[in-house]
Amino acid sequence: MAHGLVRRESVETEMHRSEDKGKNFVHTKKRGYDVTRNPHLNKGMAFSLEERLQVGIHGLLPPCFASQDMQLLRVLKNYDMKRDDLDRYVFLMGLQDRNEKLFYRVLLSDIERFMPIIYTPTVGLACQQYSLIFRRPRGLFITIHDRGHIASILQNWPEKDIRAVCVTDGERILGLGDLGCNGMGIPVGKLALYTACGGMPPQQCLPVMLDVGTDNEALLKDPLYIGLRHKRVRGQAYDDLLDEFMKAVSDRYGMDCLIQFEDFANVNAFRLLSKYRNKYCTFNDDIQGTAAVAVAGLLAALRITKSKMSDHTIVFQGAGEAAMGIAELITMAMVKEGLSKEECMRKIWMVDSKGLIVKGRDHLTHEKERFSHEHPQMKKLEDVVRELKPTAIIGVAAVAGAFSEQIIRDMASFNERPIIFALSNPTSKAECTAEQCYTFTEGRGIFASGSPFDPVTLPDGRTFYPGQGNNAYIFPGVGLGVTACSLPHITEEIFLTAAEALAQLVTEEDLAEGRLYPPLSTIRDVSFKLAVKIMEFAYKHNMATLRPEPSDKGAYIRSLSYSSDYDDFVVDSYRWPEDSMTVQSCKL
Repeated sequence: MAHGLVRRESVETEMHRSEDKGKNFVHTKKRGYDVTRNPHLNKGMAFSLEERLQVGIHGLLPPCFASQDMQLLRVLKNYDMKRDDLDRYVFLMGLQDRNEKLFYRVLLSDIERFMPIIYTPTVGLACQQYSLIFRRPRGLFITIHDRGHIASILQNWPEKDIRAVCVTDGERILGLGDLGCNGMGIPVGKLALYTACGGMPPQQCLPVMLDVGTDNEALLKDPLYIGLRHKRVRGQAYDDLLDEFMKAVSDRYGMDCLIQFEDFANVNAFRLLSKYRNKYCTFNDDIQGTAAVAVAGLLAALRITKSKMSDHTIVFQGAGEAAMGIAELITMAMVKEGLSKEECMRKIWMVDSKGLIVKGRDHLTHEKERFSHEHPQMKKLEDVVRELKPTAIIGVAAVAGAFSEQIIRDMASFNERPIIFALSNPTSKAECTAEQCYTFTEGRGIFASGSPFDPVTLPDGRTFYPGQGNNAYIFPGVGLGVTACSLPHITEEIFLTAAEALAQLVTEEDLAEGRLYPPLSTIRDVSFKLAVKIMEFAYKHNMATLRPEPSDKGAYIRSLSYSSDYDDFVVDSYRWPEDSMTVQSCKL
């Protein structure tokens, strides 16, 4: 768009655009006060004198003209004054509500510093306190009582060009359980990473909470709770709500609008993915995104162990969405190496709250049954590890400390380079710490975690930088690639492609330092490269619907990328006598 003008359709100040000799001009029919209250348009004191006069906000701002660089310094100084991470989260969300461009400029100034605040682990605490810290609504809140009217609710959202929707029903927020409507912090945070890490314009992203009630008694009794005050509605009414929602989103925004499912409970996650995956452009990040980032870490680890995926025996602590998703993608990777699917599945074992999943055990779900094997029942993870002698253990059950010192030492006793992934979020739910892994294995452990851990220095002076298996390495790049080529459906091959591409970006220097993933500081470039790989795969296999096919896919994706730089308001032939006013400007 000429001169970087942002979209005006969403502005409620009767602003409109006109074309004059190829230039966009901004006209206002009333005072521009609302511009300073619109996060998409607001630039604060970065508005120039011409812009202030034209838009009608001269006098509504202090007389100083502060560049975005100066505004960034002010934000960082205020940020440093906050007492704890929750205060920092509230501060950053407030900035997002006031000045969107500056918010993303702050995130991109040091993504490693700010990602743990706007997403895991701090977002978990924020969701627990969401009703208390609630200030300004973001996204759509659709309830079970809105059945029959979802299409009209979508009409209330001001943006028409939505490319990505992130939806939750709040039943399984991270490892924290049912947080009901408070779970809205998850889709809000995820989509902020779509922009910060993937470059997708925020106006094209829509967070959605499907509030069907909550079974969390503490929330139901909390007078400040912002959601429906009744037990979760299940059964046919729930399914009807989801069916109507999926159809309404696709009708309004197109069949290629990406719908990302987030933090649904196991009882719904698998069946909804199976139900919708071949009908809509959708994926479940807890199942498929987690799988891709975990498999990417394993593929990188193979370069350390000098082995193939099919050489490994893997034990999962947990048998829910994440475990099943990772196991399925590991199976695909092993099949690609030449094994049969049955041989691959025999190399994967799972332990749930009742112990080892084996043939004949009562009440196994269909998903668990597929990964059950002939073996005597075993209750304790320690016994399972000692008996099966796996080469890798992966924790995804949110059981803090599940990888005991004995388990880690056992892994080190029968593996030269044991692979230990403590992937549960938030940090308080991790199966072990990075320090425990490196200490108990004498630095031989290959470690990855779901939440960030600080570097670990062993007594012998070696320092390790633990790899964070954050889904943010995957879903922004997948979302960018899928929406860029208008993919109507997302297959498992897309996620294996993303995992392989991510693993290839890990350098030998990264591996030597203990990293199984590229530094988070490079995540914008990582997402771009994943998106290009996904586009190439999609066109090669005739999956993409965007025509004509871009000859330079990298250039095409870059053309779609969001910039945190301020846009210019083009002054509409405004003239004023030079001596009619004197403006004192503060040069900052």
